[in-house]
Amino acid sequence: MSKDRIEDSRRTMVTNLLSDHTTPSFDDPLGMLTACHGRIERQLSTLDRLQRHLPEYGADTDARAAARGILRYFDTAAPNHHADEEASVFPRLKHALPDRADPLIADLAAEHDALAAKWRRLRPLLAGIAAGTRANLSARQVADIRAAYAAHIAREENALFPLAAAAFDAATLAEIGSEMAARRGIDPGAPKLAA
Repeated sequence: MSKDRIEDSRRTMVTNLLSDHTTPSFDDPLGMLTACHGRIERQLSTLDRLQRHLPEYGADTDARAAARGILRYFDTAAPNHHADEEASVFPRLKHALPDRADPLIADLAAEHDALAAKWRRLRPLLAGIAAGTRANLSARQVADIRAAYAAHIAREENALFPLAAAAFDAATLAEIGSEMAARRGIDPGAPKLAA
């Protein structure tokens, strides 16, 4: 790999942590949840690049910055995303379409628990990289969490969100958007923020 490509890859790893220009507002809560999936995928892509970066460069400045960004995202935004679904979307969908939604919601909630468990195992490794005291990640563990999130995201985008879009009226979506904003401690009419 050329030195320029390595530098580009290192810059991209750090830059991707903060770039997002397509975040819908709280008046489109399903759009916000979908946009959050894109951010999750970008963070997981950064995680994959970090895992491949470490053997050659160790816990250098770029690796530490990438690890801190991944930690920040999965410690704050990802739990909010799951809470948005579990506290705001799931109960309303169960009420609107109990026979149709109940099995899907049960499966997705179980997947949330499994994803949280995978994160709890990965988090201390990333914390070590962020602190500069660890310089490796398991390729298998990274691939496992990426695959689990990819399957979960596909299921939500292909089943949950279309079902919710069909079941919820404008007032219900407005309530969900307000709850999502409150969960983040912000005014729903404020400028767009990451989910």
